[in-house]
Amino acid sequence: MTRFTERLRPTIRMRLTMLYTGLFLCAGIVLLGLTYLLVQNNLRQRPPENQIFETKSVSGLPPSGSLTGEPPEAALQKVLVAGRKDYQRETLSALLTQGGIALGLVGAAGLGFGWLLADRALRPVHAITETARRVARGHDLTERIGYEGPRDDIKELADTFDAMLGRLARAFDGQRRFVANASHELRTPLAINRTLVDVAVRRPDATGDVKRLGESLLVVNARHERLIDGLLTLAGTENAVVDAAPFDLADVAGHVLDQAAPEARAHGVTTGRRLGPAPTSGDPVLIERLVQNLVENAVRHNHDGGELSVTTRGRDGWAEVVVTNTGPVVPGYEIETLFEPFRRLGNDRVRSDRGSGLGLSIVRATATAHGGTVTAAPRPGGGLTVTARLPSPAPFPVPGPAAESAAAGPRDPARSG
Repeated sequence: MTRFTERLRPTIRMRLTMLYTGLFLCAGIVLLGLTYLLVQNNLRQRPPENQIFETKSVSGLPPSGSLTGEPPEAALQKVLVAGRKDYQRETLSALLTQGGIALGLVGAAGLGFGWLLADRALRPVHAITETARRVARGHDLTERIGYEGPRDDIKELADTFDAMLGRLARAFDGQRRFVANASHELRTPLAINRTLVDVAVRRPDATGDVKRLGESLLVVNARHERLIDGLLTLAGTENAVVDAAPFDLADVAGHVLDQAAPEARAHGVTTGRRLGPAPTSGDPVLIERLVQNLVENAVRHNHDGGELSVTTRGRDGWAEVVVTNTGPVVPGYEIETLFEPFRRLGNDRVRSDRGSGLGLSIVRATATAHGGTVTAAPRPGGGLTVTARLPSPAPFPVPGPAAESAAAGPRDPARSG
């Protein structure tokens, strides 16, 4: 029913076809009306008395006199007038009937030709739409429409779109070069500082004050490294051209959970996994970073002895990963602000051990680059439930209880997943 409704939606092609057909029918009706009036006027001016007289004579007109006592000329005149009116009425009726049938047949033919002509006229627009769709999916910014045709409105639109793609390609290339250069220029000094401080702390003649100062500087340096890494990742993700490689989101989530196991054990967080099949496509490295940020946030913004669960599944043509954790109560009005860069819950801006406030921003940017979405909702009793949805190449069957039990893993604080 949905596909049938989509086929009947008022597209531009359908509207143009109906417009052409409507104008043609209106012109045909006006022409038929004018023909009717002209024929009617011509019949009134030139009555065919000879044909009427012959017809009525054959029909049994008395040769002389009248049964009513009227003169023969008067009776003949009445018969001629009646015959003329009948002839006019039959002629005009035949004109309307046959003209209406002809107009309907020609209108149906005009409807078909209008549909074909509208398709031909809209082919350049369809080419522009397909190119824009491919570019929006991040396949190739160097692709162009290259429309070859007369210098009309369609040609101007295609050339303008090609020029816009050229500017976008240059901007994205400049952005990637900037990220690459900034990555090197920013990380190198921090690595040098870390090495110098570490050497100074490890010197035999280093005093206690020097060691404590060095350890503090190492902590600050590590925070700056994480901050710069997050900023560069965010900048690169927002302008990434995603390579579509197929993979299963469940495999990525299982790998991330295994890597996060030591940190989860250190915080006493009990982790559960329900990793059902969730095939999707995209950049596996970026998707791994997405799931990693969700799991790290769920561990770090939790309380000691808390819980964390990760679920992957396929639903309605989407591959989903759902991360739920316990923790502090999150007001509903602050949910959206958590996805903004450098925004944390409440006034928590000084706890460096909880990250730089870029995790969820990177998650949303990565999901958007893959054509997906990320939503969050407060968990009753405290904590969050974050759901990331990515396009899936095929619809998924709803798993039964047996499949769900097989996908569910152990809940063990010594194992993150």
